[in-house]
Amino acid sequence: MAQRILVVDDSMMNLKTIELALVSGGFEVILAPDGREGLRLAESIRPDLIILDVEMPGMDGYEVCRRIRRSSALATLPVMMLTANTSLHEKIQGLEAGADDYMGKPFETEELLARARALLRRSVISIQPQEQSSGKVIAFFSLRGGVGVSTLAVNLSAGLAQLWNGGVALVDMVFTGGHSGLMLNLPLRYSWGDLATKNSEEIDADTLDHMMLSHACGLRVLPSAPRPEDNEPINGELVSRVLKVLRSCYNYVVLDMPHSFSEPSLAALDAADEIILLIAPEIGSVVAATCAMDVFAQLGYGPEKIKLLINVTFERGGLPRKDIEKTLGRNLDTAIPFAHDLFVSALNRGAPPVLEMPTKPLGILLEDWAFHLSTEADRHRPAATGSPAHKRVHQRQLQRQGAKA
Repeated sequence: MAQRILVVDDSMMNLKTIELALVSGGFEVILAPDGREGLRLAESIRPDLIILDVEMPGMDGYEVCRRIRRSSALATLPVMMLTANTSLHEKIQGLEAGADDYMGKPFETEELLARARALLRRSVISIQPQEQSSGKVIAFFSLRGGVGVSTLAVNLSAGLAQLWNGGVALVDMVFTGGHSGLMLNLPLRYSWGDLATKNSEEIDADTLDHMMLSHACGLRVLPSAPRPEDNEPINGELVSRVLKVLRSCYNYVVLDMPHSFSEPSLAALDAADEIILLIAPEIGSVVAATCAMDVFAQLGYGPEKIKLLINVTFERGGLPRKDIEKTLGRNLDTAIPFAHDLFVSALNRGAPPVLEMPTKPLGILLEDWAFHLSTEADRHRPAATGSPAHKRVHQRQLQRQGAKA
C-alpha cells in the first residue's frame, strides 16, 4: 500500500506541482487548500507525512504545526515545511514550531522525494525489546568542561548508527544546558523533563519510544529539557530505570555526561559498560582526569571499564602525550587531533563530521573509532552485506593490511 502524504498549501498551482512530484515517487497524495482543512484531514485520515506551506490565510503553517504537536493523536507525525521563506529566522521559527524538516521553494523533485523518504524512514523506526538485555552502554565523561564530551558523544553515537543501520540511542545526561538534540539539528518535542514527572515503574519501551527524537541516520535521542528546573526532579532511581529499559531495546546506548558526580550521574556511570574519560592536553584537564580516576577506583570500577581519550582542543602549546601518560600512570587509548574549525562549523549546522564528511580525514578517524568501540559480534559481521559505512571501514582495514605486507 502506498504511503499517504497530506499537502497543505493555499496555492492550487503549488498543490498540483507538489502532487505531481510526489505521485512520481509512488506516494498517495491528499491535498488541503488551507490550514484548518489540513488539520481536519490530518485527524481524519492520519497520513504518514504532512507537507506544510507557511504563509496561508486564517491559520499559517507554524500554527498548524504547533497544533499537530499538541495533539496526542498526531504528535508523532513527521512534518515538512515547504515554503519560499528560507531565511535563517524563518527556518528556526519552523523548527521551534515542531517541524522535522524545512525546505525552500522552488524545489527539485529528486530532493523533495529524498527528504520525504528520509522523514518516513525516521517515523517507522521504533524501539523493540531484544530477547536479552545485551545493549552496550558507553558513557562520555570529564570533570572539566570544554574538552568535547558532547561533541564526541554525538559523533560516536551517529557513527555507530550509520555503521550498524540504527539500534543506537543517545542520552543527554546534561541537565543544565544539554544540547545533544541541537547538535543534530533535531526539533525538541519531548525530553527528560517529561519523564521527570513519572514514577519509575511507568517507564517502559513504549513510553521512551514516544519521547525520543529520531535522526535520519537511524539514531534515537533522549534530550535534556531546555529549562534546568524541569530536570530537577530527576534522581538516580529514574536514571537507572530509563537506562535499563534502553539497554533492553538498543544495541548501543551512548551517554553524554555532565561534569559532576551527582546522584543521576553516578547512576549512569554505574550502568555504563565503558567510560570514555576525555582529557585535553593542559594541566587543569589532567588534574581533573586524575581526580576522576581516583573516584572511579573508589567506586570499584576496574581499569578495563575506563578508556582514556585525549582531545587536542587547541592548536599548539599542549602538554606532550608521554607526560600526560606518565602523570596518569597508564597509556592513552585514543587521540583526536586538533580540528576546532571543523567541529564548530558542524555544531552550527547540526551536521556531525562523522556523517557529513566520511571520506575526509576527520570523518575517517571518527568512523574507524566508532567501529573500534563496537561489540566484537558487530566487528565480525560480514562487510559485504553491511552498510556503506561498514564497507568503508572494511576497505580501509584491507588497505592497511596490504601496506604492512
